[in-house]
Amino acid sequence: MADPPNGIVANGIDTHASEPQPTPSLRKWSAATQAIHADDHLNRIEDVAPPVHVATTFRYHDDPNQLIPSTDLSASLSDRHIYSRHTAPTTTRLEALLTPLLLAPTLTYSSGLSALHAAYVFLRPRRIAITAGYHGAHAVLKLHCRLTGATLLPLSCPAEDLHPGDVIHLETPLNPTGEALSIKHYAEKAHSRGAYLLVDSTFAPPGLQEPFRWGADLVMHSGTKYLGGHSDMLCGVLATRREEWYQGLAEERAVLGSVMGGLEGWLGVRSVRTLEVRVKRQSASAGKLVAWLDALLRRRETADRREGEVVAGVVASVQHASLQDEDMGWLGEQMPNGFGPVFAISMRSERLARRLPSKLELFHHATSLGGVESLIEWRTMSDTTVDTRLLRVSIGVESWEDLREDLMQGFTALWEEEKGLGREVKENGS
Repeated sequence: MADPPNGIVANGIDTHASEPQPTPSLRKWSAATQAIHADDHLNRIEDVAPPVHVATTFRYHDDPNQLIPSTDLSASLSDRHIYSRHTAPTTTRLEALLTPLLLAPTLTYSSGLSALHAAYVFLRPRRIAITAGYHGAHAVLKLHCRLTGATLLPLSCPAEDLHPGDVIHLETPLNPTGEALSIKHYAEKAHSRGAYLLVDSTFAPPGLQEPFRWGADLVMHSGTKYLGGHSDMLCGVLATRREEWYQGLAEERAVLGSVMGGLEGWLGVRSVRTLEVRVKRQSASAGKLVAWLDALLRRRETADRREGEVVAGVVASVQHASLQDEDMGWLGEQMPNGFGPVFAISMRSERLARRLPSKLELFHHATSLGGVESLIEWRTMSDTTVDTRLLRVSIGVESWEDLREDLMQGFTALWEEEKGLGREVKENGS
C-alpha cells in the first residue's frame, strides 16, 4: 500500500497537524489488521471497544493559550471536535479506519445518496456519462441536471462528447445484476478529454476491488451496504487522493449538513472491523451459488439432471460478474479476490418472480443488500425501471449449502405449482 502524499489527510487526520499520528508501522499491515487498529491513535480511554458519543457540541480548551480561532483551523479531520456537523469522535474513527482500506482519504455522509449529491455539488460537471444501474443515483442526477442545466450522456458516448471537468459515472459491479465494467477503460476515456472518473464501488467493497489502482478520481460507496454490513445504519462514503478535493468536500459537507450521527458512526466502526471476513465469505458463497445455477441452466454433465429440469422450468437466466467469461482478462485483474455477493435471477414469468420469495425460508424478502443475512427482492417492488421477472439476490454469511438447498426447494415448489396449474388448465379446456 502506497503512502499518501505529504500533507494529505491520512487515517483521519492531517499529516501536517500536531494531533496524535497513526503508528508508522501500521502501513505495513494487511487491510484486515488495519480495520482493527487504524484508529488506535484516536483512543484516549481504557475501553477496548470504543464508546458511543452522541454529543453535538464539545467544550473548548480550559487554557486560553490553547484556544485556536476558527480562522486557523483547516478542514482536516482531527480529534479536536467543536460541533458534530463538522466532526465528531465516532465518525472520525470510522474515517480513520476507512482511509487505509479505500487507499485514500475518506469522508463519511448520512447516506449513499447524500454522498453522491455532495460529489456532484462539488464537481459541477456540465455533462455526465452514465449507464443503467442504481435508480437512486439516476434520481440524484436528475435533480442535479434540473438545478444546474447539466446533461446526461450514455456511457458508450464517443470520447469527443466529453469536455474538461465532465464526469463519467461508473457503477461497477452494476445494480441489480452484479455484472462488472472495466474501470481502466473508462478512466482512460475520461482522462483523454480532461474529464473525471467517479466510481460507485458499492457492490465491490474493499478487498474485492481497488478503483484508484485503475484510474478512478473519486470513489463512492453506499456504506449502508457492505461497510455497515448489518442492515442497521445509513452511511455514504467519498474517497479521493486529490488533497484539494478532499478539503473542498469536507468544507462543503459542513454546509450541506449531510453528516452521520454519533450512533451511526459507532455502528460503522463496529462493522468495518469484520468487513474482510464478511465480504470474502459472502462473495465466495455467491460465486458457488451462481456456478451451481449456471451449470443447471446449461444442463452440464456435472449437474443433477432432476434439479436441472426443475430449475430450467422456472428460471430463464442468472447474471453475475463471474459469468463474464469473455472479460476475464481485465476482470480477473480488477476483481482478483471474488466477483461480489450480489447476482440476479430472471424467472420465466412475472408470476414466478412474484412468488419465489414467499417459498424461501432463509432469504428475507426485502430491499437493500450487504447485510449478514441473505436477501432476495422482486426488484420491481422498489425499482420501476427493471424487468418484472427479475429478482436481485444478496448473499449473507450463512452456509452456502443451506442457501442452495433453500433455493432448490423454492424452485421445486414453484415448478410443482406450475405443473399443477398446467394440468388444471388442460382439464378445464377439455
